[in-house]
Amino acid sequence: MHRQSRREFFYSSATLLAAPIFSPQASRRISTIAGTGVMGSAADGAASSTAQINNPYGVVIGPDGGLYWADFGSNRVLRLDLTAKRINVIAGTGTKGHAGDGGPAKAALLSAPHEVRFDSKGNIFVAERDSHVVRHIDMKTQVITTAAGTGVAGYSGEGGPATQAQLNQPHSIVLDKADNVLICDINNNRVRKIDARTGMITTFAGTGENAPTPDEGGMLTTPLAAPRSIEIAPDGTMYLLLRAGNKVIAMDPAQGKLKRIAGTGEFGYTGDGGPALNAKFGAPGSAFNGPKGIALAGNILYIVDTENHAIRGIDLRTGVISTVAGTGQRGDGPDGDPLMCKMARPHGVFIEGRNIYIGDSENHRIRVLV
Repeated sequence: MHRQSRREFFYSSATLLAAPIFSPQASRRISTIAGTGVMGSAADGAASSTAQINNPYGVVIGPDGGLYWADFGSNRVLRLDLTAKRINVIAGTGTKGHAGDGGPAKAALLSAPHEVRFDSKGNIFVAERDSHVVRHIDMKTQVITTAAGTGVAGYSGEGGPATQAQLNQPHSIVLDKADNVLICDINNNRVRKIDARTGMITTFAGTGENAPTPDEGGMLTTPLAAPRSIEIAPDGTMYLLLRAGNKVIAMDPAQGKLKRIAGTGEFGYTGDGGPALNAKFGAPGSAFNGPKGIALAGNILYIVDTENHAIRGIDLRTGVISTVAGTGQRGDGPDGDPLMCKMARPHGVFIEGRNIYIGDSENHRIRVLV
């Protein structure tokens, strides 16, 4: 990925251009690579063309080249072999719960997994919303353990072992270059950090207040309104979606500062072709209706505008936002032109090379834009 300076990330309104950044789209195509559109529970080893999946959320390409995802509805972690076109179970029996630590990941109970990420050794971390934990899967032994959380919702444990701390519906995770795990502890209105060396947990950003997030501030002195998803750039800059705040925030850990880079805080589906600072995400009706997924590739920051059934992209050089896939209306397809393909509350997005992988959650499909 292209390394950028913080000056590029923290763009000012003076640098914004009004030209769309993703046109023309005619040469790009979107298609389904997993799921049939019918909710179900894929059998281990099933063909991806006929297997049914259940609300795919966070998606990621693993170090082995396979596509992994949190199959939220079946309470499992699944893998698609992109060559053999077969789906395999990595973790979870399909029964919702919190059990199995110290044993095989396939025999464990998971509870509403949201995100899957890899560390530098090729091991997996999984954020489980409803058991309020982050789990770890050793990919050599296939043994699963709890990395953070007690299984009971709450807020406790600052400065102590992450396994003794309480989380409250962790949604998204990301690992930095040192394998420290950043957790969107959404109902605690904080981003928390597991130190890879010590296993201790601390607050990385947020005050814990359920309050509006201002346009600028200190990372530890500014309230974060339901931090939902997080991404890290090669230079260390972090990007954070605020589900309740309905904004995108850039964080500079070296300076300990944050700044709004997209979203007015209002609900809507507007702004394409113009400044991301003036754009609207989500839909009215609930504080849960803000954006829900994020990924970075080069200069483009991709946002999953879940309630508008679209993937949008922000050019970080110019600050211009455009829709990459979706029509803004709920539906299912058709494959082909990404701007004519309807989706249903997508949650996850991951970029590998030119390919954009999308967890089209309530269509029970994973789509790829190539």
